[in-house]
Amino acid sequence: MNTAVVTFPGSNCDRDMMVAIAEVFGKQPTQVWHRDTALPDRVDFIALPGGFSYGDYLRSGAMAANSPIMREVKAAAARGVPVLGVCNGFQVLAEAGLLPGALMRNAGQRFVCRDAQLKVENTQTLFTAGYEAGETITIPVAHHDGNYFADEATLDALEGDGRVVFRYAHATNGSRRDIAGIVNESGTVLGMMPHPERAIEAAHGGTDGRRLFESLARSLAEAA
Repeated sequence: MNTAVVTFPGSNCDRDMMVAIAEVFGKQPTQVWHRDTALPDRVDFIALPGGFSYGDYLRSGAMAANSPIMREVKAAAARGVPVLGVCNGFQVLAEAGLLPGALMRNAGQRFVCRDAQLKVENTQTLFTAGYEAGETITIPVAHHDGNYFADEATLDALEGDGRVVFRYAHATNGSRRDIAGIVNESGTVLGMMPHPERAIEAAHGGTDGRRLFESLARSLAEAA
């Protein structure tokens, strides 16, 4: 399978993401620069990593959302290519209009860096089929602007359509309805603030993130 990891100026989790994908998929992903105007041929999966793209200037993810490569990411997502945005990648997806809502400054105005317990809300997606509905998993978070916000109508729609995939088991940053991760209408674009790529090896303190990548790899293999 052909996978790609997009790097923006200020990305700092792109290597972590590439290592996780290579570990699970068995093939090194292609690293794509933000100014590139093409993705790998027949790309099967695209990841937008964490970091501080463009120094979080204006709003987190706002400038990255207008990078040349994002035109191709949007086009690929429209074709049904799975896209994962983690932390700053989630912010970019929201700013690009691929996911609703916005990521705002954390409650308390402080950077949050710790393990977070997440409740798995939806296991009917490419990314979450390997989890049990309602189970609690542990995934690290590291963000300053991870407070998910949307209006009540949007939140109700997300809840009603089962598009809230992960929810914080304990309040951590002020996110509306404790939302930690959501998908688009087709379930092929996932944005989440916690870092699953940092939880794929026992030596890292846990492996709960590994199942996300395994779920996706298995789903793609079955669809091939």
